[in-house]
Amino acid sequence: MQEELTSTLKKMLVTNLFVETPEGQIGEDDGLQSVLGLDSVGFLELRVLCEERFQVRITDEDFNPDNFRTVGKLASFITQLKSSQESVA
Repeated sequence: MQEELTSTLKKMLVTNLFVETPEGQIGEDDGLQSVLGLDSVGFLELRVLCEERFQVRITDEDFNPDNFRTVGKLASFITQLKSSQESVA
């Protein structure tokens, strides 16, 4: 599931947020800001896209640089959110 999630995130970055790096060249540990060049608006858009696509709720507290640092970190965070939100439901 993690691999599929990572692939989906890369596709979203290229398709929806117009990151110039080709999907196949985005590494799991590439910084969303430092390497891929996302700005503050891009991060807000990514948050909304993730909430809609993965059916999760990202709180303001969770919307922080640690969780959104790299594709891999974001994928792990979404996996964690999904499992914790499914156990509540």
